[in-house]
Amino acid sequence: MDIRRRNNVTVTGCPDGPVLLLAHGFGCDQNMWRLVTPALAVSHRVVLFDYVGSGRADPSAWDEQRYSSLEGYVRDVMEVVEELDLREVVFVGHSVSAMVGALAAAAAPERIRRLVMIAPSPRYTDDGGYRGGFSADDIDELLESLESNYLGWSAAMAPFIMGNDDRPELGRELTASFCTTDPEMARVFARTTFLSDSREDLKAVQVPTLVLECRQDVIAPRGVGAYVRDAIPASRLVTLEATGHCPQLSAPRSTAAAIVDFVGAA
Repeated sequence: MDIRRRNNVTVTGCPDGPVLLLAHGFGCDQNMWRLVTPALAVSHRVVLFDYVGSGRADPSAWDEQRYSSLEGYVRDVMEVVEELDLREVVFVGHSVSAMVGALAAAAAPERIRRLVMIAPSPRYTDDGGYRGGFSADDIDELLESLESNYLGWSAAMAPFIMGNDDRPELGRELTASFCTTDPEMARVFARTTFLSDSREDLKAVQVPTLVLECRQDVIAPRGVGAYVRDAIPASRLVTLEATGHCPQLSAPRSTAAAIVDFVGAA
């Protein structure tokens, strides 16, 4: 299979610069990176792609069994990396893709040498002393609503996830992104995302890691970022002066600056 076509791979920026591989989250596609890409592309080779089931990836490559676990999305990442023969990669993962990146970095540290986790959450459901932000009933209700009326769920949830009530155009954009995703594929990706528990996987990450959290985020609340930082040995946490779950849209300048600063650090 043509991996570049399957995952709608796009390469831009400085051909000889450090490689940044940008991975989108649930309900999104590579277009979510468009506001940070110009700043990153000045001195970096930027590789963007869509997971199968998202954006303009080839829908004929969809396989429910494969994408019912995070490992299916890790396979997409590694096949893109191998197809382009990428090395010394800085993997930038948003939301659930932060955990995909953790799995990929642990599996192939010879390829993925650094990790940027934007608004990560290793588990969305509270568990004992761990606070993911949602009760089990919350997650069940969220998934039931999504499965019964995906378009209605998207219209209600996207502005909530985005935050920034004073900038409704951002919520509308995320709503549009959600609504272009096939509902059946979205159902599988949502279950894979919101029922995942990657807390143990964080311990296997040995590459330098930047954890970026927002000052206010209803999906990955404050405290989760510190948990991720404490679980990954070579990591540091930066709190962006941003609200919502998508700082690459709501605060692109500070998001891009934090990534560039991390990549340039010794």
